[in-house]
Amino acid sequence: MPGKLLKIGELSRKVGVLPSTINFYTNEGLLKEAARSQGGYRLYNESYAVSQIKKIQKLQYQKRLRIDEIRKIVNR
Repeated sequence: MPGKLLKIGELSRKVGVLPSTINFYTNEGLLKEAARSQGGYRLYNESYAVSQIKKIQKLQYQKRLRIDEIRKIVNR
Protein backbone atom coordinates (compact mmCIF):
# COMPACT_ATOMS: atom_id res chain seq x y z
CA MET A 1 0.00 0.00 0.00
CA PRO A 2 1.43 3.42 -0.93
CA GLY A 3 2.27 5.84 1.86
CA LYS A 4 0.52 9.07 2.65
CA LEU A 5 0.80 11.72 -0.06
CA LEU A 6 1.76 15.25 0.97
CA LYS A 7 1.49 18.54 -0.88
CA ILE A 8 4.68 20.54 -1.06
CA GLY A 9 3.65 22.88 1.78
CA GLU A 10 2.90 19.97 4.09
CA LEU A 11 6.21 18.32 3.23
CA SER A 12 8.02 21.62 3.72
CA ARG A 13 6.66 22.03 7.24
CA LYS A 14 7.37 18.40 8.11
CA VAL A 15 11.07 18.52 7.14
CA GLY A 16 11.76 22.19 7.86
CA VAL A 17 12.87 23.30 4.40
CA LEU A 18 11.36 25.89 2.09
CA PRO A 19 9.02 24.80 -0.70
CA SER A 20 11.47 26.37 -3.16
CA THR A 21 14.16 23.97 -1.88
CA ILE A 22 11.86 21.00 -2.48
CA ASN A 23 11.10 22.32 -5.98
CA PHE A 24 14.83 22.69 -6.61
CA TYR A 25 15.54 19.12 -5.48
CA THR A 26 12.72 17.86 -7.72
CA ASN A 27 13.87 19.88 -10.74
CA GLU A 28 17.45 18.68 -10.25
CA GLY A 29 16.35 15.04 -10.21
CA LEU A 30 17.20 14.47 -6.55
CA LEU A 31 13.62 13.97 -5.39
CA LYS A 32 10.78 12.32 -7.29
CA GLU A 33 7.19 13.43 -7.00
CA ALA A 34 4.70 10.59 -6.54
CA ALA A 35 1.85 12.16 -8.49
CA ARG A 36 0.03 15.35 -9.36
CA SER A 37 -3.23 16.43 -7.81
CA GLN A 38 -6.21 17.29 -10.00
CA GLY A 39 -5.23 20.91 -9.51
CA GLY A 40 -1.69 20.23 -10.76
CA TYR A 41 0.02 20.32 -7.36
CA ARG A 42 3.01 18.07 -6.82
CA LEU A 43 2.37 15.27 -4.35
CA TYR A 44 5.13 13.42 -2.53
CA ASN A 45 5.13 10.04 -0.79
CA GLU A 46 5.68 11.02 2.84
CA SER A 47 8.10 8.29 3.95
CA TYR A 48 10.20 8.40 0.75
CA ALA A 49 10.36 12.20 0.53
CA VAL A 50 11.21 12.78 4.21
CA SER A 51 14.05 10.25 4.16
CA GLN A 52 15.31 11.44 0.76
CA ILE A 53 15.40 15.10 1.83
CA LYS A 54 17.27 14.19 5.02
CA LYS A 55 19.77 12.20 2.95
CA ILE A 56 20.23 15.08 0.48
CA GLN A 57 20.70 17.60 3.30
CA LYS A 58 23.28 15.37 5.00
CA LEU A 59 25.25 14.94 1.78
CA GLN A 60 25.01 18.64 0.98
CA TYR A 61 25.79 20.17 4.36
CA GLN A 62 27.75 17.57 6.34
CA LYS A 63 29.66 15.92 3.49
CA ARG A 64 29.82 19.17 1.48
CA LEU A 65 29.05 17.45 -1.82
CA ARG A 66 27.94 19.31 -4.95
CA ILE A 67 24.49 18.75 -6.45
CA ASP A 68 25.88 16.71 -9.36
CA GLU A 69 27.69 14.42 -6.90
CA ILE A 70 24.56 14.04 -4.78
CA ARG A 71 22.52 13.22 -7.89
CA LYS A 72 24.87 10.32 -8.70
CA ILE A 73 24.52 8.95 -5.15
CA VAL A 74 20.75 9.23 -4.76
CA ASN A 75 19.96 7.93 -8.25
CA ARG A 76 21.93 4.68 -7.96
